[in-house]
Amino acid sequence: MTEAERIIGTPESPDGAEAEPEQSSGPNGQEAGEARPRGRRRIAVLFAVAAFAYALDLISKMIVVAKLEHHEPIEIIGDWLKFEAIRNAGAAFGFGEAFTVIFTVIAAAVIVVIARLARKLYSLPWAIALGLLLGGALGNLTDRIFRSPGVFEGAVVDFIAPKHFAVFNLADSAIVCGGILIVLLSFKGLDPDGTVHKD
Repeated sequence: MTEAERIIGTPESPDGAEAEPEQSSGPNGQEAGEARPRGRRRIAVLFAVAAFAYALDLISKMIVVAKLEHHEPIEIIGDWLKFEAIRNAGAAFGFGEAFTVIFTVIAAAVIVVIARLARKLYSLPWAIALGLLLGGALGNLTDRIFRSPGVFEGAVVDFIAPKHFAVFNLADSAIVCGGILIVLLSFKGLDPDGTVHKD
């Protein structure tokens, strides 16, 4: 009986051995094996980029408020680029000053959406893009909550003043860069979960 099982089982064993690598090399098996570690790495990148962008924005605003506010602008490149402290109650680049509370709610909503997307994030470029958005949104939201004239109505500190352009800050720059990167990734057909599709 044992000999019969051995003879019958001999051709099945290689098939069974081959079947397992095929399953592990298939799309479902491969993603199941690699999804968790890649997901953790991408989430870590997202929050690292967000923390870096947020820290730069926060530190720069603290310096501007302490050293530049109520002082003459500092010329960086002649008249073409100055550092000038301005309190902005509107959105990025000074637009919509009458809708401070609305912009605060939008910023909070963006943060929630990004946090939810993070659970399915396997793409490194998307992690960088969303990290920039998250860091920028957190930077300006901090101003909205903690700066005068009041909670959720605070004016954002802007200080980068190019010639013939609106004054902005590092949080605005991070948001714009993140948005541009997201548009480029969408044109390329790359999804946040790492899959590539072509329309």
